[in-house]
Amino acid sequence: MPDSADAVLDGLDPEQRAVATALHGPVCVLAGAGTGKTRAITHRIAYGVRAGILQPASVLAVTFTARAAGEMRGRLRELGAGGVQARTFHSAALRQLQYFWPRAIGGDMPRLLERKVQLVAEAGARCRIKLDRNELRDVTGEIEWCKVTQTVPEEYPAAAAKTGRDVPRDPAEVARIYTTYEQLKRDRGVIDFEDVLLLTVGVLQDRPDVAETVRSQYQNFVVDEYQDVSPLQQRLLDLWLGGRDSLCVVGDASQTIYSFTGATPDFLLGFRGRHPDATVVKLIRDYRSTPQVVGLANGLLGQARGQAAAHRLELVSQREAGPEPTYTEYSDEPAEAEGAARRIKQLIDSGVRPSEIAVLYRINAQSEVYEQALADAGVPYQLRGAERFFERPEVREAGMLLRGAARASTDPSEAGATIPEQVRDVLSSRGWASEPPASSGAVRDRWESLAALVRLSEDFAVARPEATLADFVGELDERAGAQHAPTVEGVTLASLHAAKGLEWDAVFLVGLTEGTLPITFAKTDEQVEEERRLLYVGVTRARFHLGLSWALSRSPGGRGGRRPSRFLDGLRPGSGARGPRAAGGAGGVERGQSAGRKRRGPVLCRVCGRTLSEAGEIKLMRCEDCPSDLDEALYERLRVWRMEQAKALGQPAYCVFTDKTLLAIAEVRPPGEAELSSIAGVGARKLDKFGADVLALVAGRETGAAEQSAPAAEAEGAMAEPLAEPEEDPFDEPEESSSE
Repeated sequence: MPDSADAVLDGLDPEQRAVATALHGPVCVLAGAGTGKTRAITHRIAYGVRAGILQPASVLAVTFTARAAGEMRGRLRELGAGGVQARTFHSAALRQLQYFWPRAIGGDMPRLLERKVQLVAEAGARCRIKLDRNELRDVTGEIEWCKVTQTVPEEYPAAAAKTGRDVPRDPAEVARIYTTYEQLKRDRGVIDFEDVLLLTVGVLQDRPDVAETVRSQYQNFVVDEYQDVSPLQQRLLDLWLGGRDSLCVVGDASQTIYSFTGATPDFLLGFRGRHPDATVVKLIRDYRSTPQVVGLANGLLGQARGQAAAHRLELVSQREAGPEPTYTEYSDEPAEAEGAARRIKQLIDSGVRPSEIAVLYRINAQSEVYEQALADAGVPYQLRGAERFFERPEVREAGMLLRGAARASTDPSEAGATIPEQVRDVLSSRGWASEPPASSGAVRDRWESLAALVRLSEDFAVARPEATLADFVGELDERAGAQHAPTVEGVTLASLHAAKGLEWDAVFLVGLTEGTLPITFAKTDEQVEEERRLLYVGVTRARFHLGLSWALSRSPGGRGGRRPSRFLDGLRPGSGARGPRAAGGAGGVERGQSAGRKRRGPVLCRVCGRTLSEAGEIKLMRCEDCPSDLDEALYERLRVWRMEQAKALGQPAYCVFTDKTLLAIAEVRPPGEAELSSIAGVGARKLDKFGADVLALVAGRETGAAEQSAPAAEAEGAMAEPLAEPEEDPFDEPEESSSE
C-alpha cells in the first residue's frame, strides 16, 4: 500500500497521472486497449481519497460487470481507498431501490426475476405464437433492448424499422409478446433486471426527497466502459448527478460492440459537447501488446468509417518487438481447428501456460470443432461463457468443506500448517492431486476446478502472510459474489464478445470469413463497422502471439467458395495495399474550454511525429534530440522584444513567452495567425496581445516597441531573465499543454 497520497502517483505515465490528478469538474478519459485505464481511474480515486479531497463514502464507481467491479474494489483496497463503492449500474440501482421502496412506494418490493426466458415463452404461448429455441432467445433480447432504450410495445415496430434491427419475428408479433410479458410480470408480482433501472429512475424523478438523499450520499461519480452506456443508464446517471459536474467517464468508441443491447457510444463521443469545460485525456500508450500486434490493430481501424472511426485512437506500443501476426488459410474447418491445436501444443511445449492462450470466434457454435481438436491433441481447455466457475458442483462442494474446516481449525500458525497446505488436505479427499489425471472429460474438468482453488490459495498466502483459512474462505465468498473466478489452467475458448476486457499471451482468431465476420445479418454500414470493431477487440486481446485464420469450406471435401474477411484486405499478405493509416488522436490532455474557445489537441513532434509528453518538448513542438532548424537572428530579435514587453508589464520575461516557445517560433517561422496559434504556449489571449508583434518580427518588420541596440538589449535581457524557467507559464491557456 502506498505510504502517502503522492506515492499513489508513482509509476504512472504522464497521461495516467493527468487522469489521477484531475479531481475537479467533468473529466473524459479516452482510453485505447491496453493503455491502463483501470489503473488510471483507480489511482485517481485513491489519490483523491488519500489527499483528503474525496471522501470514500461519497464516491460511486460504476462499471458493467460484477467481475470488473470486484477487481476495482480490490485495487482500491490495495491503494488505501477502502470504503469506495464500486458496483454495476444494476447493482447500485437495486441497492437504492431496496432501501427506498418502503418510503417511496410502500409495502414489500416485488421479487426479482433472475431469468426472463421462461416468462417470455409463456407470453408467446398465450399469444398463440410458437417460438423455437433461437427465436425465444432473440425475442427476449428484443424485449431487453426495448426496455433499455425506453421503447414501449406499441412503438416497437417503428423503432425496429428506424434502427434497422434484425427482428426474429414479425415486429407486430414481438410487440404482442412484449405486452403480454409485462402483464404476466404484474400479475405475479415480479420485476426483471431492466425494471430495476426503470423503477429507480421513476423513484428519483417523482420523489425529490429521495433524489436529494442519494445526491447527498454520492457526490463524485466514475463510469467505466462509458461507450457501452444505454439511454436508460445515462438517464439514471443524470438523475444521480442532479446537474452537478463531478463526473469522470472512461471509454473507447472503437470498442463499442454491444449496440444490439442498446449500448451506444453517442454519450462518450458527445461528452465534450455536453460539458464544454471538460478535461479530456487520451491514453494511447499500449502496455499490453507488441508493436506487431498494435500495428495490425491500428491498420484495422485505419480502414474504418463512421462516427466512432473518426474518433479512433492510434495506439503506440510500449513493449519490445515480438513475432509478426500469422495469417493461415485452410481447406476446411476441421483442418483449421487441427492447425490451431497443433500450434497451441507447440506454444505450451515452449513454456507458454495453457491459461495464457485463447481461441476466439464470432459465434458460440464454432467452439465444438476446437473442443474436439484440443481434446485430440491432449490440450486442456475451458469454455468461457459456459457454466460459471463458482456454480460448478465441485466448487460449491469444496467451498462448504473449506468453510467447515475453517470453523473447526485453530490458527494455522499454531497448527504449523499454511493456508495452501490446509486447502490441499481438504481438497485431496475430493479428487485433487499434485499431478493431473491422465483421462479427459469430467474427471479432468473436476481436477482443473480444484487445482484452480489450490493455486488461488497459494497466491492468497503470498499476498496476506498473516491470514487464516477463515480469511481465505471469506475471499472465496467475495469472489463468488463478484463472479471473479480464479484462473483455470486450460486454453480459453470464447466468443469475441465474451473476450472483452480479457487478455492472453497468445490469441488465435479463427473462422475469419465473409458471412461469419462480418456476420451475414450485418446489413447496414454501421452494423458492418461494429463487426470490424469486434475483430479489433479480438486483436487487442493478444500480448505477444497472434494468429488469424480462415477455412475455404465448412467440411472436408466441400466446395471451397469462402473468402477471407474483408477486414483483412490490405493487412494480410497478398491482399493489396494497406488502406489509410488511422488518423485518430495521439495521447495527451485537453483542458476544458468555454463555448467559443479554440480546442487544442495533443502535440506531435513536427520532425519525427512521436507523441510528446514532456512539457519542454511540447512547447518546442519537437523531441529534444530531433534536428533543429533554428533562425538564430529571429530568436535574438524575439528575446529583445520579450525583454521590452516584460519590462513594460512589470512581469518576469517568461510570463510573456518561455524560452521554449520562442525557440519554437524561431524554428517554425509562422507566416500567419493560424500557424502561430498552433504553437504550444501561444493561446488566444497571447495571440491577441502579442500576435501582431511576433508576426512582424518573423517577417523582418519593425514592431511598435521602442528600438534598442542589439548589444545593449542582449546584455540587459541576460540580466533580466531568470536562469531557469518555472514549469508553468501563468499566461498559458489551460488547454495548451498536454502534460502540464
